[in-house]
Amino acid sequence: MNLPKKVRIVEVGPRDGLQNEKQAIPTAAKIQLIEMLVDAGLTYIEAGSFVNPKWVPQMADSAEVFAGINRKPNIIYAALVPNLQGYERAIGVNANEVAIFAAASEAFSQKNINCSISESIKRFEALISAAQVQRIPVRGYISCVAGCPYSGDVEPATVTSIAKELLAMGCYEISLGDTIGVGTAGQIKKLIEVVAQETPIEKLAVHMHDTYGQALTNIYASLEMGVNVIDSSVAGLGGCPYAVGASGNVATEDLVYLLNGLNIEHGVDLQKLIHAGNFISNILNKPNQSKVAKAMR
Repeated sequence: MNLPKKVRIVEVGPRDGLQNEKQAIPTAAKIQLIEMLVDAGLTYIEAGSFVNPKWVPQMADSAEVFAGINRKPNIIYAALVPNLQGYERAIGVNANEVAIFAAASEAFSQKNINCSISESIKRFEALISAAQVQRIPVRGYISCVAGCPYSGDVEPATVTSIAKELLAMGCYEISLGDTIGVGTAGQIKKLIEVVAQETPIEKLAVHMHDTYGQALTNIYASLEMGVNVIDSSVAGLGGCPYAVGASGNVATEDLVYLLNGLNIEHGVDLQKLIHAGNFISNILNKPNQSKVAKAMR
């Protein structure tokens, strides 16, 4: 079995994790969380998003967050952007990478962003052109790769064609997102096998939600397939908006514990990471959702 020697962790807690929270979170706390995550050794932080604040009110202060971070060299401070306008706002506050998103389900695409998959991808052309001129790397997300809350099963062929298209447009990496956390290890292996026929495995990342408790299992299956970039969220921040009460993203602490056990390099200090997770959980006035953090309390 050829597991990767090293894994790059993409920390999505400050954006994907916090965006579902209903309570007001002080901007200063978001900034402190990002700085604590960097201090723990994470080199890629999704720090905010520049979507319409009407849809995602929690991210309305993303410009202030980006402006307030004490930047460290060689750290990626990324922003999720839906269109050229969002991209320009992100670049205006020195995001040094952006992420775009498409869905692998027509029903999800219509409900989420009111357009078809192909229309959503077409909207990114101007954004990617601008990013190429300014030499800003663009990462692509595909959501609902293992199933859709509205239409059920998703065909691997659909995911494959979207990944290929995003790569051809200029995304340097494609993150495969199991948005509702329904995937299983066998299914994820099969999916990666199919997608990798058109998109090289070194260009793929995985973004697993833990709704059904399968996230770490699916990540392990992805590692076995050769994937070496994993998205995760400190303290397991972020629910699944399509399954009330369900846990959302896999916790970065739990991922790090898994990688430690496999002797896979990642550069993150687990104790400092737990400290960051406890910090933001206290701000949110709820328990840290990481099983490792709970066990090591």
